[in-house]
Amino acid sequence: MSGEFNAKHAKYALSRASVLFSHAIALMFAFASMCSIQLGAALSLSTTIKHSTVGITWLRLCFAAIALAAIARPPLHKYSRQHWGAAVALGSAAACMTLCFFEAVRRVPLGFAVAVSFLGPVAVATFGERRLRRLMWPVFAVAGVLLLARQDGMWVVSPVDLVFPIGSALGWVAHIVLKKRVGMMFEGPEGLSVSLIAAAVITGPFGILLSGGHLPVGQLVNAAYIAVLVPIVPYILKLIALRRMSASAFGVVMCTEPAIAAAIGCLVLAQPISRSQFVGTLCVVCACIGAVVGGIRAHSSPRGRV
Repeated sequence: MSGEFNAKHAKYALSRASVLFSHAIALMFAFASMCSIQLGAALSLSTTIKHSTVGITWLRLCFAAIALAAIARPPLHKYSRQHWGAAVALGSAAACMTLCFFEAVRRVPLGFAVAVSFLGPVAVATFGERRLRRLMWPVFAVAGVLLLARQDGMWVVSPVDLVFPIGSALGWVAHIVLKKRVGMMFEGPEGLSVSLIAAAVITGPFGILLSGGHLPVGQLVNAAYIAVLVPIVPYILKLIALRRMSASAFGVVMCTEPAIAAAIGCLVLAQPISRSQFVGTLCVVCACIGAVVGGIRAHSSPRGRV
């Protein structure tokens, strides 16, 4: 009897250890995906200054669209007008979000650009539930952004510089809303693949015009490795992480991205972080987590399921 008990206990302990190891691997891949995104954004700074944001973004979208199409293999000839309309709308939102974000990184510190862009998802998660007490999270996030905007008693960004981070946040809002529709119309990653193709086509004329029809080898190489860092590698890492953890847990983990952006901005771009900016980053992260957790609780409650 004792031997049977010990065997069951050992089996349970082994199973428990396996689950914990799987969760740890999932967390590692989730953080790696965020690090890849922010590292790509940081490394893109010198490239966008040299070759223009539009040109690099267009080429990056082209490389990403080709790579994802090779993975998803979407049957382009079978889609209806409704499919293409939804994909083009999502691609337009993705193009706007990407262009504004990478232009914002040229003008403001990386941590600030990411913090402002995260106001979009916080707003969607908060106002979608229409609950007054949840308005504290956008207020908390805005307070954090204001702390990030000041250093040594001075503003580190001008009102003009705010245009592109806010544009990125609005693009993210549109992307979240449209992605739900595309997800219902397409199977698996096909919707994302087709929307990336649409985004590459939409930004194509502007990229070609600004490049004068001449694409140096250096520009192609730089755009290719940035496309690998953003979004090819993060997409693969997120898929792996989501197979080992729930979507809700993954959403909470992703809320730490503003802190990762601030750290990479400090380490890679030599953008120092003051104490008030550190507090501001924590405010944005906490606001994101609060909005996500509140949304999870609202949808899991009996009232949220009605």
